[in-house]
Amino acid sequence: MHVRRPHPPERPLDPLPTLKLKISVIILAAVAVTVSVFFILIKIGVWPSVSGVVAALVALGVVWVLARGLTSPLREMVAATEAMARGDFSARVTEVSNDEIGTLARAFNQMAAELAETDRLRRDLVANVSHELRTPITALQAVLENLVDGVGTPDPATMRTMLAQVERLGRLVQQLLDLSRLESGALPLDRRPFDVGPMLDHAIRESQLHATDVHFDVEMVPLGFRLEADAERLHQVVANLVENAVRHSPRNGNVRVRATALPDGGAQLDVIDEGPGIPDAEASRVFERFYRADSARSSADGGAGLGLAIARWIVELHGGTINVAHNEPHGCRMVVWIPGRVGIDAPTPELINEGR
Repeated sequence: MHVRRPHPPERPLDPLPTLKLKISVIILAAVAVTVSVFFILIKIGVWPSVSGVVAALVALGVVWVLARGLTSPLREMVAATEAMARGDFSARVTEVSNDEIGTLARAFNQMAAELAETDRLRRDLVANVSHELRTPITALQAVLENLVDGVGTPDPATMRTMLAQVERLGRLVQQLLDLSRLESGALPLDRRPFDVGPMLDHAIRESQLHATDVHFDVEMVPLGFRLEADAERLHQVVANLVENAVRHSPRNGNVRVRATALPDGGAQLDVIDEGPGIPDAEASRVFERFYRADSARSSADGGAGLGLAIARWIVELHGGTINVAHNEPHGCRMVVWIPGRVGIDAPTPELINEGR
């Protein structure tokens, strides 16, 4: 539903720049019309009392015509607000005037557009969360029904299947909580210097528990450098990027993790895989919530599409950037830049080993 916009002739005062000037013009017009009509009627012999009443009525008509164009945006806002209360966020108001009401109309339209986008994101979130929750719950329900009916037996393979689905549910719930805290600003950063090497090593060891058929190469330039940032949150970024790289890597493929201290401060983190890569058309969308590339959608364990969204939020909270780059001859390279002071400590080669 769109609010119907009046024709320009109904708003003759729109060219005037301020509301005060428009009100002054209305008052002057009312006074001028009243005086003119009164003297004209007196000259043609009409009684003064009758002339006064007629002049007042004519002046009211002029004021009504002029004020109608002055208040029409307010009437449109009332109609648009009522439409929004019913759940229709497509209503907009006319923005032709340059006064305070025109500024209000433009702000109102911007607010309506943002509310419409928020409502779309809310509906998408509900639909996506429902879909992601339904998949593991349906799998668990099927297995449990088979066990209860005596069709299946509680063997180790069945228990591992159920455990995998429960872990999938747990990851989704945790990711939703993290994303909610990040978007609401309830997750402050704890910036302090930390060793980058142990953080990378920890993230790689976590991935190795689930990725037994993928090789990891880790590189630091220089060895043993320190970065002032939130170590726990950056660990979450690296873990999400490595998990995503492992998911798209072929069997016995290599995942490379590289951390580089930059001369002008800050650090660059690269996570490189040998998978099919991300098409240019999707490179700007992979960081959206619940968005998954075609190759991920076809995977049985394509993830919920929240890991990269969480990584982007954390990186941007640090004031950094995260981008997708091509890897030659094939694969994907995630490039993260984190600002902050960098220091060099003694190398820790036992934590950073290549070809694990």
